[in-house]
Order: sequence, then C-alpha cells, then structure tokens
Amino acid sequence: MGGAVEKFMLKKLQAICDKFEELQEKSQQPDFYADPKKAAKLLREKNDLEPIVECYRAYCQSCRDMEEAQELMGDPEMKELCQEAFAAARELKETLYEQLQILLLPKDPNDEKNVIVEIRGGVGGEESALFAGSLFRMYSMYAAKMGWKIELMNLNETELGGIKEADFLINGRGAYSRMKYESGVHRVQRVPETESGGRVHTSTATVAVLPEMEEVDVQINPADIEMQVYRASGAGGQHVNKTSSAVRLIHRPSGIVVACQEERSQLQNREKCMRMLASKLYEIQQEKLSSEVTGMRRSQVGTGMRNERIRTYNFPQGRVTDHRVGLTVYKIDAVMNGDLDEIINALATADQTEKLRNH
Repeated sequence: MGGAVEKFMLKKLQAICDKFEELQEKSQQPDFYADPKKAAKLLREKNDLEPIVECYRAYCQSCRDMEEAQELMGDPEMKELCQEAFAAARELKETLYEQLQILLLPKDPNDEKNVIVEIRGGVGGEESALFAGSLFRMYSMYAAKMGWKIELMNLNETELGGIKEADFLINGRGAYSRMKYESGVHRVQRVPETESGGRVHTSTATVAVLPEMEEVDVQINPADIEMQVYRASGAGGQHVNKTSSAVRLIHRPSGIVVACQEERSQLQNREKCMRMLASKLYEIQQEKLSSEVTGMRRSQVGTGMRNERIRTYNFPQGRVTDHRVGLTVYKIDAVMNGDLDEIINALATADQTEKLRNH
C-alpha cells in the first residue's frame, strides 16, 4: 500500500479535509444565507465532501491505533493484547484505504439527476408486451421503496393488459446512479398465460435509461422541431380525451421522435417532450464522445448498450441472472416486486472495480 501513490492520495485527502473545514466554518457565519443560491451550492459541496472526510478521519485514527499498539508491545504482559489490537487496526486501515480509493474516483456528473426510463416490448408478441408491463411494475415498486416519485409520460397498452411502450420520469436524488445499470435487453423465460400447452416461451423487452436534461443543458434549434398534436388514447385505441392534448415532437436532424399524452394540457405535454428530447440528444452526444475517446471500447458493466442482453428472468427455475457480472439470485418474486438492491449493488461494485483498474 505504501509508496508515491499512497503519499499523493493522502496529500489530496488532507486538502479535501481542509476544504471541508473551511466550508463548515463558512456555513456557521451569520450572513451565510444572504445569497440563497450561493449557500445551496456551498452546502452541496460540503455534503459531497463529508463521506470522504469521515472515512479519512477513521483511516487516520486506525493509523494512530497501530502506532499506539506497536509502542506498547515492548511490555511482555501487554504483548499478546497489543498484537491483537495492532492486527485489528491494520485490517481496518486496509478496508478504509480501499473505501477511500473508491470515494476519490471521479463522479458521474449525472448520478444525482432524475431519470427518464423507456420500456419497449421486444421479441415475443403479446408475451413481450406482458413482460414489459411486469418490468414497469418492478421499477415502480423499486422507486416506491427508494422514496422516489414516478411521473408517467407516455403509455401504450395492449388489449390483454401488456405494454407496447412506456415512458416515465423517476424523480429522486441519486436515481440515475442506481437506475443507469438497467439499460439493455431484458429476457424472460416463462409459460405465458396465453399458452395452453404449458410450454416455456422466451421473450424480450428493452429498457433505456437517460439522465433527465433540461433544455438549457443541450442546444436545440426550435426550427428543427416539428410538433404534432393528437388525442390521448387508452388501451386498444379507446379515446380517453376529447381534445388534442397529446404531443409528438419530431427532431428532423436526428430523426428522434418523442411523445407525451399523460398530462391534461398540450403545454404540459410539450414541456415533458422537450425534456425527453434534450435527454436523448444528450445521450447521442455522450455516446459520440465516448466512442471517440475509447475507440469504441465499452466497459462490460456500466450503462449498457440497448441491444446488449443484460439479464434473464427464468420463472420456472425462480432465478434472475445478470450476465454482466455473472450474478444469479433465486428470488424472482422478490425481484419482480422491486427488490433490486442486491443486483444493482453488485453492478455498482463491478463498475467501481473497473474504474479503479483504469484510474
């Protein structure tokens, strides 16, 4: 663990600690809230630094504990006890050092953002639409467990209660940091309700997860947008709205089409469409930059390509397998009810390990 790298890292950590104490001092000044925007920015910075500072202080304490135990080892009566204390402090020091390496990794600037999720039925006809509906329910339940709020933007249902497509916004701090691992092709193996012979069918649905962007984050020329309005409809094309409140936007240069029909007013639907469009254009820009920098090399774990099969839900065997990290859990009912933390934690850990290797 020693050497130039550790020395540089500890110097960096001490600078972070000094900055944190400076921010803490500022936040206690009487005029701190005179400029609310500036205060909010400084408090965010302070909150971001706090976990690093806490971990660094614990690391320094474990170093002191090791030195103290080593000094007392000269006493024969204390030797055995001090050896145990030294070993425990060294083990803690090593654990905290690993944690500090992860905490110092550059953060994804979008991690704290809300997310736009798009689910589409894939291969498998009506069964794929039913599976897309199951995924929508799974993410809705996960969002509820995390204390996040869901805003439906566009929903196209089938006669049997499946979903051809669903677009929705998840509002919640850190939503992107957790949901970004869900992009890709999800595969299901189960006996469809429509199957009388009891045969297991394989179907797919695709999930795309985008960080929510405001129009100001991405330059969009209004002249490039064609707007269409239509009536919002329910399952099987039944009209549920007498006015043309649903909005479809077509971005001519990229060919991107976005639609929103869940709000009552045309204006609200258009506003949501613009956020979706900004997010999609941002994704295209990022993928272009990423491919230029990495020469099309993509990490196995991460935000995944839309055409990459990432996970299989096997109902007859009661298992869910994530192919990116080779993780299989035998609790399919719990997963479909929104219990996703074990899988997402494994993906986040693998992602951090990959970043550490390349850092």
